[in-house]
Amino acid sequence: MTLAKEVLHSKISSKLEEVEAWFDQKKKTLELPFYSSFDIRDSGHKVAPVDANLFPAGFNNICQVDKDNAVDLAADYLKEHYDFKDKKILLVTEEHTQNAYYWDNVFTLKSFLQEAGFDVRVSFPSCLEEPIEVKSASGHMVLVEPTRKENGQLFIGEWSPELVLSNNDFSQLDKCWSDGLNLPLNPPSEMGWHRRRKSLFFDTYNELAKEFAQLIDVDPWIIQVHSESFKDFSVDDADSRKKLADQCALVSEKLKTQYLERGIDQTPFLYIKNDSGTYGLGVVQISGPEDVESWNYKARKKMKAAKGGGGISQVLIQEGISTLVKGEEGQVAEPAIYMIGCQLAGGFLRTHAKKSETESLNSPGAVFQRLCVSDLKIKPEGSPQENAYGWIAKLAFLAVAAEAKKSGVALRGYH
Repeated sequence: MTLAKEVLHSKISSKLEEVEAWFDQKKKTLELPFYSSFDIRDSGHKVAPVDANLFPAGFNNICQVDKDNAVDLAADYLKEHYDFKDKKILLVTEEHTQNAYYWDNVFTLKSFLQEAGFDVRVSFPSCLEEPIEVKSASGHMVLVEPTRKENGQLFIGEWSPELVLSNNDFSQLDKCWSDGLNLPLNPPSEMGWHRRRKSLFFDTYNELAKEFAQLIDVDPWIIQVHSESFKDFSVDDADSRKKLADQCALVSEKLKTQYLERGIDQTPFLYIKNDSGTYGLGVVQISGPEDVESWNYKARKKMKAAKGGGGISQVLIQEGISTLVKGEEGQVAEPAIYMIGCQLAGGFLRTHAKKSETESLNSPGAVFQRLCVSDLKIKPEGSPQENAYGWIAKLAFLAVAAEAKKSGVALRGYH
């Protein structure tokens, strides 16, 4: 079997000028978020994103060469898209101060921006009363300062930012902080999980993937991921679970037909995901529709879990994509690719010694290993992994930006 990764690498390499021209033309019609990250699954039969994050944590896990390059990428993006007088940026973060590894990510982001020549301070997107110092897992101290709002502007003492960069995913939007805010905010709060839907992203991605596949002359199926939304979901309602199971049965039959047509001797599986979920919460793997109707207390509890404590009223039924990617010691793995603007900024392999090829790896116990996108600049012809995964991430990036445009979301102050 010729691996989808190898097919993509070969086809993209042979049409690289056309592919880059297509990408450049697409991005000209969109406003580009400051950063993003994408979890990608490679089953051998297909390579596709299974999650898209507009407020990515994990920059501390990318390789050192990629970290060094990210400084220039950040500087170039900010110079191109914003007008600065004093180069002052406020980085707003998540508020889970107990997650020391998250604060390594914050420290890394702040360092990128400072090395790029910006005056950076850190705060929460809420009405924090007193400054706090947070210690990261690597021992770095991060000062988080309270802001006050005056006439739509934010202040820390007399210091006022010209741009707010958010690393908070706005699962819940604090009105006392956001109402009347008149500053450029990137990514915008309107693309936070209090409003965003995974289903719109995947619909948009699959449209772009079809067009991209036609450009490089491959079967679109190898880079698409079948996804359907299910509304009015209530996990404790037997009738709701029955309707969800019926829709899962239809999706399973579609996948079985597609596998049969392509000579794939595997049994499809599905994931049910919170359509507005993050942090790996509200995600359940099922082998068939009967699993939904027989969900036990533990499974139903998992489908109630949402960041910030909100319930789950809409879910995504998604084709499961197994992984054949392995870590350094043979653990199952999946690539995560990070971007700044439309440029590849870094990546890593998320590995998990206690998970199987079909399970979600975004869970406690995951270990991160090296995957450098900088290798593409050194030996593009010898980097099929970085090339294939990198272009899937670029496709997903276009989809995120196009999703924002479809949602009527604009970036204030962006040009």
